[in-house]
Order: sequence, then C-alpha cells, then structure tokens
Amino acid sequence: MKLIEKTRIGSRVKKKYDRARTPFQRVLELSFVPKQAKKVLKKEYAKLNPVELKREIIRLQDKLDALARSKNRPKQEERHVNLEYIFT
Repeated sequence: MKLIEKTRIGSRVKKKYDRARTPFQRVLELSFVPKQAKKVLKKEYAKLNPVELKREIIRLQDKLDALARSKNRPKQEERHVNLEYIFT
C-alpha cells in the first residue's frame, strides 16, 4: 500500500493509503509510459511463473548460504589437531 496523505490532528497523525497494487499494475496505469513499453512488459509478465520463481530464489539462497559457510569454515589442516606428541 502506498501512503497518499498524512494529516496531523493534535498529537495524532491520520494516514490515508492508496489501494494495494503491484509495481507492475502501477506502471500500467501511468500515462507517460509509452504503449510499446507497456506491451513489452505485459508479454514479459505473462511468461512469469511464480512457483518457478520461488524455486529459483530458494535454490540461489541455498547456494549463497553454502558459499558463505565454506568461506567461514577453517581449512582442513587448521581443524585437525595433532595429538601424536602426547602418546610418544
């Protein structure tokens, strides 16, 4: 929801919001956006699959998480403690 107006009444603030719309819907309503650009956006929007997008986001987040964990993990030789000197 986009904030349209704020009015102060004493110590209280009254806020008026526009009806909820997606950024895509807001662009289509703008008069200064060329019709050709709107047509291209509509074609692109029609190709989108929300379920597939969600899967792709999750896959990329997992990949990013694995990358971050691998960079923070100490190297193998740093994790290995050599206790042979105790037993000899």
